[in-house]
Amino acid sequence: MHPRLIAPGALAAASVLLAIPASAASVGPGAPGVGDPYYPAYGNGGYDVSHYDLRLKYRPATDELEGTATILARTTQDLSRFDLDFLLDVDEVRVNGVKAAFASSGEHELEITPKTPLAKGTAVTVVVRYHGVPSSKQAYGFTSWHRTPDGGVGANEPEAAWWWFPSNDHPSDKATYDVSVQVPDGTQAISNGTLQSAVSRLGWTRYSWRSDKPQATYLATLAVGRFDLTTGTTESGIPVVNAYSKDLGANAGAARASVERTGEIADWLSEYFGPYPFNALGGYVPNTNTGYALETQTRPFYSPRQFANGSNTSVVVHELAHQWYGDLVSVAGWKDIWINEGFARYAQWLWSEHEGEGTAKELADYVYASHPADDPFWKVAPGDPGPENQFHLAVYDRGALALQALRDEIGDDAFFAVLKGWPQRYAHGNASVEDFRRYAEEVSGVALGALFDTWLFQPSKPTVAAARAASLTVPSAATAASAAPVEPRSWRKIAATNGVHDTR
Repeated sequence: MHPRLIAPGALAAASVLLAIPASAASVGPGAPGVGDPYYPAYGNGGYDVSHYDLRLKYRPATDELEGTATILARTTQDLSRFDLDFLLDVDEVRVNGVKAAFASSGEHELEITPKTPLAKGTAVTVVVRYHGVPSSKQAYGFTSWHRTPDGGVGANEPEAAWWWFPSNDHPSDKATYDVSVQVPDGTQAISNGTLQSAVSRLGWTRYSWRSDKPQATYLATLAVGRFDLTTGTTESGIPVVNAYSKDLGANAGAARASVERTGEIADWLSEYFGPYPFNALGGYVPNTNTGYALETQTRPFYSPRQFANGSNTSVVVHELAHQWYGDLVSVAGWKDIWINEGFARYAQWLWSEHEGEGTAKELADYVYASHPADDPFWKVAPGDPGPENQFHLAVYDRGALALQALRDEIGDDAFFAVLKGWPQRYAHGNASVEDFRRYAEEVSGVALGALFDTWLFQPSKPTVAAARAASLTVPSAATAASAAPVEPRSWRKIAATNGVHDTR
């Protein structure tokens, strides 16, 4: 942060005037959304956040949360008012130390009016004191706070923050985090990053976590409950903290057998995607009744249901692949979701090869053959699926199929150079599908517009000619009707993760 400086010796009256932007006529409220076409009301305009400091107290028995959020930001326009995305009850707001007026509006907006307008380029400290019962709050008919028998969990996509901290809730505004949570002794608080301290006093323990690399708001997580924690270090030297609810029942063994391989899998993925990008790693499995998993940064969330049929390292591969594709490089807008999901699915295909349970090509052949031309599967365009289909199966499977077609088009050397180079090109930033196409063309020297259009944007099954051009095995017309596609051994494990983002 670089606060504006006022030259010494300025007249007092002039100092007062400097509090008001020179272009006073243009001062106005920040937009109540960033303009994402999928979710127009998500995020806010007029400022950019650099850091969230969250100091919380949570009572598991009643689901009561008290908090003080200190938000460091810089204005990007002259502001008379600005919004935060938030649902809990607000007690007080201060802007640069001075009390500010506030009001709730819409489904999830907290409108804040500072005592004096804020000039463009001003460093701003916003303090919000609040309380509430997260599980009692809904927006748009749903909740992203999951009550558990021993506490609660904040984890969802594309929105989760509103239920536990005020924010600029869009992936385009990343920030660093300090999350400090006071809970009753015997209960743990799990969040992202590294555990800085755990201090007990008078029946309460305060857990303090730090994420020191930019993180999108939906990737911030909080889980409070009774957990067993395991710790370790990857072969590459990254500390690992995993957490398992004490009440996982029959799923406990399978969950541990999967998530305890986190370090091994992250090291394996680094061979394809480059060095692991953060200084912490792990995963947590709370006792929720949800069915999905989520790539919460450095510490993915897994539902116990992911392990109901036994261990499944494929889902761990999926969520860890997102640490590069989704977390290190985040979507520019939610329409770019293929950059996240197609690549995480393709990582599962590569893991299948690694485990000897079916090659990526065999999986691609199976996906292409399993869906006839009239299957609605092909109506969804992974390159811009629409908000109603953002997490449709086609974004995953057809998205990975597009990557296999790209691999065949440009060859293994260029393809794997793209996979490893892309996270470095846009590290800790945001990018679009179009950015990826341009980058792949730059690395490979091959024009890729037609290939991307065929596999990502056309609402129809790519022709047999296009499939054969991508080296897919396509049965002849004489045998196609009677020949059932051969299911790779890994398919059921991969298919078991199809609901990883079935969040509503």
